[in-house]
Amino acid sequence: MNFLGYVRPDGSAGIRNYVLVIPGGFLAAKICDIVEGTRSILTADSGSGRTSRDRETIARTLIGLGRNPNVASVIVHNLNTGIGYPELKPERIAGEIARSGKQVELIDAAEEGGNFGALEKGVQLAREMTYEASKLRREPCDLSLLSVGVKCGHSDTTSGIAGNPVVGNLFDRIVAGGGTAFFGETTEIIGAEQFLAKRAINKGVAQRILEAATEIETIAKSTGEDIRTVNPVPSNIAGGISSLEEKSLGAIHKSGSAPIQGVLKYGERPPGKGLYFVDNWMSMASIFAGYAASGAQLVMFQLGGGGVRGENLLYPTTAVVAPLMWTTANPKTLAMASTAVDFYSGTVIEGTETIEEAGERLLQTVLDIASGTVTRVENIRHVNPTQIYLRDPCF
Repeated sequence: MNFLGYVRPDGSAGIRNYVLVIPGGFLAAKICDIVEGTRSILTADSGSGRTSRDRETIARTLIGLGRNPNVASVIVHNLNTGIGYPELKPERIAGEIARSGKQVELIDAAEEGGNFGALEKGVQLAREMTYEASKLRREPCDLSLLSVGVKCGHSDTTSGIAGNPVVGNLFDRIVAGGGTAFFGETTEIIGAEQFLAKRAINKGVAQRILEAATEIETIAKSTGEDIRTVNPVPSNIAGGISSLEEKSLGAIHKSGSAPIQGVLKYGERPPGKGLYFVDNWMSMASIFAGYAASGAQLVMFQLGGGGVRGENLLYPTTAVVAPLMWTTANPKTLAMASTAVDFYSGTVIEGTETIEEAGERLLQTVLDIASGTVTRVENIRHVNPTQIYLRDPCF
C-alpha cells in the first residue's frame, strides 16, 4: 500500500514540501510573509530563563522540525534572545539537521549588517530554496515510510465507543505496514496505565509507562490538586464521562492494539518503527509540534463533542510543518463543523460500518492526504502559536 511522497536524502518521504526558517521571531516571520512555501514556528519559548533541560527540549524540537520529512531545506538564523545558550547555538542546530542530508543555510545578522540585511539575505535564500524544492516530484512511497501522531479531545461517549477505536484500527494498519505511530497525553492514561504497560515490548518499557503516569499525578498533587477530581473537565462530564478512569479507558483506544516499542520524550525521535507512547501534555498548542519533531508527517485530532462549537475547528496546525486532520464520531459535531472535519466514524455507532471497515476507510483518507490532498483546515492562512512542552519553572 503506497502514498505519493517526496523522497528525501536520508530515505524518508515527505507528504509536504516546505522550506523551514528557525528559530521564530521577526526575521523568520518576515521571510515567511514574503516567500511562499516557507514555514516557521511561532512561540514565546526562546530559552531565556529556562533550565538547561528545557533549553535542550527547545533545541530538540527545532532540530526535529528541521529533520521532519515534510521539510526540503532549512534556514537557521541567530536573531533570538536565547541563542547564546550552548544548547541553542545556531551552529549546533544547523549541524544536527544537516546530518539528514538536507541543505541547511546559516544567517548571521552581524555579518549581514543587522536585521534588514539579514532579511534580504533570508529572502534570497528562501526564494532559491523554494524554487529548488518545486522541482521535486511525488513518487510512490511504501506505507512503512509514513508516521502519524494523534491526540483526542472534547471527549464524550462517542470517543471511546467509535472515534478512538477507529483511529486505533488505523494505527494497527500503519504499524502492520511497517510505519510509525505516536500517541501520548500522559494525563489521559491515568487509571488505564496498567493496560498500556501490558502491551509494552519488555519490562523496561512497561516500567517507563507506569512511571510517566505516576510522575504526572504526583506533580499534580504537589500543587494541592487531585487530578482525578479536576479531570474529566466539565465538557467531558456533559458528554457522558463520569471519571478520569473512564475517560482514560476510552482515550487509550486510539493507540490500537500493537506492542508499544518505547516511551519518548517530547520531540524525541524514535529509534525504530512501530508504536510509541510520548510523555507529553494534552494541549493541542503543544502536542502536535512535538509529534512533528519526532518525525510525524501528519497529525490527527480525534474530537468528541463536549463544549464544541463549529467555529472552534477553524484551527490549522501547531505542528508547523505537519498538516492537521480532524476526525469525529459525533454526528452533532460533524453537523456543526462540516467544513473542518476530514473523517466521520459515527457510522460505527449507527451500525452501517464495523470498526474494521471504518479503519480501512480512514487509512484510505490518510493515504489521500499524504499524497497531496489538503486537509479541511490546511488551506487557512493562519499561524497558531506553539507552546513547547517544558517541564521546569522559568527563572
